[in-house]
Amino acid sequence: MKMMVRAPAKLNLGLDTPFAHSDGAIEWRMVMTSIGLSDHVQIETTTSSKIQIISDSGFLPNDKRNLAYQAAHLFLKRTGVTSGLNITIEKNIPVAAGLGGGSSDAAAVLRGLNDMFDTQLSLEEMAKLGLAIDSDVPYCVYGRTALVSGRGEIVTPLRPLPKMWFVLAKPNVSVSTPRILRRLRYTQVDHPNIEGLLEGIEQSDYAQIVANLGNTLEPITASSHPQIQVIKDRLLKYGADGSQMSGSGPTVFGVCHSESRARRIYNSISGFCHEVYVAQPTC
Repeated sequence: MKMMVRAPAKLNLGLDTPFAHSDGAIEWRMVMTSIGLSDHVQIETTTSSKIQIISDSGFLPNDKRNLAYQAAHLFLKRTGVTSGLNITIEKNIPVAAGLGGGSSDAAAVLRGLNDMFDTQLSLEEMAKLGLAIDSDVPYCVYGRTALVSGRGEIVTPLRPLPKMWFVLAKPNVSVSTPRILRRLRYTQVDHPNIEGLLEGIEQSDYAQIVANLGNTLEPITASSHPQIQVIKDRLLKYGADGSQMSGSGPTVFGVCHSESRARRIYNSISGFCHEVYVAQPTC
């Protein structure tokens, strides 16, 4: 059997960390949306008993460190299915970019295997499996636009976003999410207006959504990587209505109302930043 599954990137429109536990775990409050930029994950059964990861990216581990591998392993263990698997990942989402590529690949494997073997796991059950892999996986199981809270396990679907376009720009820097989160515990941070953002989404109010973009982690990452602020400023200068970093970075996105403006911003920022993408929300 063979199946192809899309694994969309995610953007954090709002990211707050209202509480950090003494054990290092983070309580999140995030508004996330899936976008058209996506990996393609092919799952194929084999007669062996092994899980094999194949990818066109040299930056992606092909062993047990790979989140798609972990998802397949947990699925087989949870369902009792016995099969070897070849999982081929066509990477279009930048690696370690704050766009949830690895988590989305893992969620795609869970959804794909559930369909392939007709195991009838609910979204909630797959999200629970995913939480053992990474805090972004439960959201990626559901996708679309959602409020994510707790340690990532509480996913509340929201209304589709009004018409908007995103221009994503990733600087050529590497960010360690665990390091950023360790610094969070000792940093005084501003908290974004998540309620204002939720209200804007509920009312399909583009201007209110843009006005309430916010990411608690952005100043922490930007203090070590000043390119982030430079890219933000350039996106705004070139015509974006709002701009911020996604996740723990380093990708920065600009928001605009029309495709034509998004394309103009893309052309302008491409001369400064090599990894640039234009995308829409998937819902």
